Amino acid sequence: MDKNADWRKKLTTEQYRIARKGGTEAPFSGAYYQHKETGIYYCVCCNAPLFHARQKYDSGSGWPSYWAPLNDAAVLKVPDYRHGMVRTEICCAQCNAHLGHVFEDGPPPTGLRYCINSASLSFLADSDTHPGHEK
Repeated sequence: MDKNADWRKKLTTEQYRIARKGGTEAPFSGAYYQHKETGIYYCVCCNAPLFHARQKYDSGSGWPSYWAPLNDAAVLKVPDYRHGMVRTEICCAQCNAHLGHVFEDGPPPTGLRYCINSASLSFLADSDTHPGHEK
């Protein structure tokens, strides 16, 4: 079974480019950049819960930003040496989807900025129910 073929069927071209191939979306363009609804952000690939809207803040960076994931086990931190710089890539701990990067210039209480691509996320409002998503 070709897992890449499965991902290509499940995801849009943009979601596949970003979540499975490590791409990034243009700043200020993502669906969740200015999203204010209360709920949980999930991995677009495997539906793992990643971030809660309570952890989201406006960093001015152009991407949805969070000061922490739902829990430390939700994401993996991976050294990223691409593009001539040293960064920490953030991936979904369940399926290894590329989410974005974490930086040490965020607000209290963590001082971290999880800078995440909207294309790597889906969202479920606290008031909604959806098969495959667990609250």
